[in-house]
Amino acid sequence: MRASEKGMNIQSMDSRLFGVDFHDFIQKEQNNTSYELASEFGLTIGDVRKLKKHLERG
Repeated sequence: MRASEKGMNIQSMDSRLFGVDFHDFIQKEQNNTSYELASEFGLTIGDVRKLKKHLERG
């Protein structure tokens, strides 16, 4: 079975929102403030809040 580069990119984006890997975000969320998370991932503080809400629903 052949896998295309586009297919691989789509699969890797399944666990991402705002271009952030959820697993990495969850690990760092426990030890960092919203401001630190925003600067770490290149997001706004509002985006960090949205991600936290999204993760609580899941």
